[in-house]
Amino acid sequence: MSRVGKKPISIPAKVDIALKDRLVTVKGSKGTLSRTIHADVDLQVDGNVVQVVIQNEDRKSRALQGLTRSLVNNMVTGVSTGFERVLEINGIGYRAEVKGQTLVLNLGYSNPVNFDLPKGVAAAVDRNTIIKLSGIDKEQLGQTAASIRKLRPPEPYKGKGIKYAEERIIRKAGKTGTK
Repeated sequence: MSRVGKKPISIPAKVDIALKDRLVTVKGSKGTLSRTIHADVDLQVDGNVVQVVIQNEDRKSRALQGLTRSLVNNMVTGVSTGFERVLEINGIGYRAEVKGQTLVLNLGYSNPVNFDLPKGVAAAVDRNTIIKLSGIDKEQLGQTAASIRKLRPPEPYKGKGIKYAEERIIRKAGKTGTK
């Protein structure tokens, strides 16, 4: 049984949800998000509460119920408060700066890396080493953060590279000289 899928989604004030032809549209103060939902699940909007209902009681439908509930809840949260992801750059000479919709990263390569931010994702850089990404679409924001991290993943010996702020790098012992 999907416990997540059975939980109702509360809709905050100034957020509108519309369902038309399997397309869910959520409008809020930060923007608008749309997503097509699967045919095995349906949404019931009752005032300021949304409930995800399944058509039949098989395993796939129950799984889709929980997935759909999480996706719609993330849409509601995104258009009302937004999401933020923080990345840290570690390493001597490693730094970042924002130029318009481009993130310029100096990561120890011979040339700086220009990363074009997708539409809907904004970036801010603090102290040249902390990148704060923000947006309303959680999926797009997470994919953007993963793509930036992939440019120079943290290595286990000195911890140099780009990591998530909450990520903990497990260090390895380096080579030791023997006589």
